Amino acid sequence: MAKLTKNQKKAHAKLESGKTYSLKDAAALVKEITTTKFDASVDIDVALGVDPRKANQMVRGIATLPHGTGKTVRVLVLCTPDKEEEAKAAGADFVGLDEYVAKIEGGWTDVDIIITTPACMAKVGKLGRVLGPRNLMPNPKSGTVTNEVGKAVTDVKGGKIDFKVDKSGIIHASVGKVSFPAEKIYENALEVLQVISKLKPSAAKGTYFKSIHVSSTMSPGIAIETKSVAGI
Repeated sequence: MAKLTKNQKKAHAKLESGKTYSLKDAAALVKEITTTKFDASVDIDVALGVDPRKANQMVRGIATLPHGTGKTVRVLVLCTPDKEEEAKAAGADFVGLDEYVAKIEGGWTDVDIIITTPACMAKVGKLGRVLGPRNLMPNPKSGTVTNEVGKAVTDVKGGKIDFKVDKSGIIHASVGKVSFPAEKIYENALEVLQVISKLKPSAAKGTYFKSIHVSSTMSPGIAIETKSVAGI
């Protein structure tokens, strides 16, 4: 393991070993313990008491962060010409169909979100082997296969995030940047947790929220006292 720098040692010293924090305290503390020179992302990791191998225990959803993610989201809209103007007006970075399908087939995936319409899914569906592993495949459940392409672009640019539980039962989601005021980090994280709470599968038994951690890029994780979080 790499040796800690003097700043990292100071940061780690602010965390009490074995202590769990309220979400509000963690939102302030994550700013204090981040030592990166860049504006690091703040992430939340939620371990759930579900078995994601069973279809009736899959947890997937959408949260609209009240203060956005702080990230620049590059959006590609794959659509027919009649939808192009709507997509461009909403702020899509790339708009088109056949030329972008060809680029993706050639390995181009320099975007964060791809939105398409149901009519174009026959062409887009063939890109699964390229887009699937990169988590870029449009999906009706996440609102990225829709005829309302303008609204979809506005939503993702404005802070809508799509999340799902991984194979080990953990949801990872970005809830802002270290430069955000602590209150905004807290409110974004709370929104994600409340959405996850509402998505609890009826087949999931026992403790649903097994653990919650907040961290930034390169920082240690801060354990959250789950009972301190309102509405979960």
